[in-house]
Amino acid sequence: MGLLYLVEPVMAIYCFASFTSYPLMQQYVYQKLWEDEFNSTVFFNDNISHCETNQSNPNYIHQKEVQKRASLFYTTLDLSSLIPSLLMALILVSYGDQHGRKASLLLPSIGALLTISGYCSSSFFDLPLEILYVSSVFSGFLGGFATFIGGSFSYIADIAKDMQKKNIRIAFIDMVLGVSSGVAGITSGYIIRALGFKWSFALPAFLHILNILYILFILEETVKRSDFQQNVLSKEGFKELFSGVFVLFKHASCKKRVAISLLMFAFMSYLFANFGAVSLFTLYELDSPLCWDPVLVGWGSALSTFCFIGSFLGVFLFTRCLKDAYIVFIGIASWIGGVTMAAFATTTVTMMLVRLPLLFSAMPLPVLRSMMSKVVLENEQGALFACIACLESLTGSLTIAVYNGIYAATVLWFPGFCFLLSAVLSLVPFGVVWLLLCIGHQERDHVLLINEESSTEAES
Repeated sequence: MGLLYLVEPVMAIYCFASFTSYPLMQQYVYQKLWEDEFNSTVFFNDNISHCETNQSNPNYIHQKEVQKRASLFYTTLDLSSLIPSLLMALILVSYGDQHGRKASLLLPSIGALLTISGYCSSSFFDLPLEILYVSSVFSGFLGGFATFIGGSFSYIADIAKDMQKKNIRIAFIDMVLGVSSGVAGITSGYIIRALGFKWSFALPAFLHILNILYILFILEETVKRSDFQQNVLSKEGFKELFSGVFVLFKHASCKKRVAISLLMFAFMSYLFANFGAVSLFTLYELDSPLCWDPVLVGWGSALSTFCFIGSFLGVFLFTRCLKDAYIVFIGIASWIGGVTMAAFATTTVTMMLVRLPLLFSAMPLPVLRSMMSKVVLENEQGALFACIACLESLTGSLTIAVYNGIYAATVLWFPGFCFLLSAVLSLVPFGVVWLLLCIGHQERDHVLLINEESSTEAES
């Protein structure tokens, strides 16, 4: 029986377990491919990096080949779950609009547990890496990360009615995500060092089990489901799962449709630029000339925590004196500066210092979510976040595929090319938000206008 309306612990546990898993997964795949290439044992089980920096050494070319194979493997692995996760993100988060948010939190947690179980099986029984495709597909049919994030933000939208505090509440959830990822990053390196891969996957698996139990027995539902049988299992109820996003745009005014469309495009374009580069940080740091070991990779991820904390404090302070659009501009400028610096980083100190210009880089995504949430009505929040979750899933998967493909093609002559590409692409959401300012978009005034229009339509 649910007791608490606290989704933050669910977010913290899920994100910590997931972000502990990601470096483990990447380095496990990297190690397996390294062993295939060099016919050697574990290559980073001590404090010495085995990364080759001498370009005249034949092992340097083999090392680059491992980088290329690892990048392409992750591309195909992610694409294997793209279609099912894309469909389920739309269904599950839309489902929550009338029947509660717990399904969009529970099923992705089960899927994450299946994914980590696949890596455990491959590690313990020395199974081929292809077994990971099976767990990836099954995980996709249970929603995935985008569904979980969409469910979490929808849960917050259900309980946060004060429009003036929406920026802060959504930014706080993003900070929980970021802090969890940072702590997980520093933890993952020491876990590998202390336990090896076989037992390292046990910790995130245990945390996912703990999260599943929390969702089932402690988290309170935001929407009661007394009419579950007649609504969901009926023909009308099934159609309802897919109609929310369509209705959101069909009955909206022209000004509202333009605002939502531009904000969604800005959100997805920034996500494409940001997430693609972030997903390459571990491979970039493992390669020459940096040649980091798992502990340094963990410390680098941990320093990224300050980006989320700084972004939350930035949203908290800037919201009091700046329009949302200007907060987005500051965040995009922060990202461009940091990722450009990363593209030319050749020493450990420089790569660590990259996190300083990235201090406000996490602000645009929560603020853009908040801006979209302010544009729609209260009874449209679920449809909005369902649409965002679906597009986020598609964008995230395509981003990894595109960036990993480009990285594989450019790693031999300039590994930092993808980072410069990300900086250039970040100008797109900057221009879109600037366009919104030029056409006179005012969030709070616009919400009032929409409410008045809706009231007029209802009376007529």
